[in-house]
Amino acid sequence: MSLQWTLAAGFLYIEIAIVLLLVLPVASPTRWQKFFKSRFLQSITNQASLYFIILLGVLVLFLLDAIREMRKYSKSGDHADHHLNLELQENMRLFRAQRNFYISGFALFLSLVIRRLITLISTQATLLAQNEAAMRQAQSATSTARSLLSQRTTGESAQNDSNEAHDKQVSELKNQIKELQAKNLELENNLTKEKKDKEALKSQADSLAKEYDRLTNEHAKLQQSSGDKKSD
Repeated sequence: MSLQWTLAAGFLYIEIAIVLLLVLPVASPTRWQKFFKSRFLQSITNQASLYFIILLGVLVLFLLDAIREMRKYSKSGDHADHHLNLELQENMRLFRAQRNFYISGFALFLSLVIRRLITLISTQATLLAQNEAAMRQAQSATSTARSLLSQRTTGESAQNDSNEAHDKQVSELKNQIKELQAKNLELENNLTKEKKDKEALKSQADSLAKEYDRLTNEHAKLQQSSGDKKSD
């Protein structure tokens, strides 16, 4: 194997290892995202696209060269007048061309796969971060809503207790007013009765006074008449 194809095969093995690391649950998407945003990778991020295009160009050239070799040795193997030794050499070269075709093809394919995996892992890490932030906001909103609902319930309960206390005070005042009205009516009845009794006593006193005056006058007349009889 020549040097260029040895490097291509080594690059293919490295790509296989990278794909396995990205596919297997070695690290979470968040950790991969931190690794992708590390200082070392950030330093080459600006030129990463250029490096990737150059790598794809090299792999495409290797692939085209392998295809050219395959077509070359495939056509040369169609002639029947070759010697056996030459035919074996051509078949070996055809086999090497096919091997180089698979190496370059898989290396090119895995390069695209790795780029796509990195993009998907970064997107997944971003979505997980957004989901976590949304969950935190939802939990904060839920706790705030529960706090407001609890305060509202407490306020309504306090208001209901205040209304009940107010209604109780009003009912007590109404009962007191009814009792005072009943006592006032009783006092008025007693006062009316006392007034009637007083008027009756007064009328009796006037009657007794008149009777006493009459009796006094009659007694005086009797004494005067008896005195006149004695003088005669």
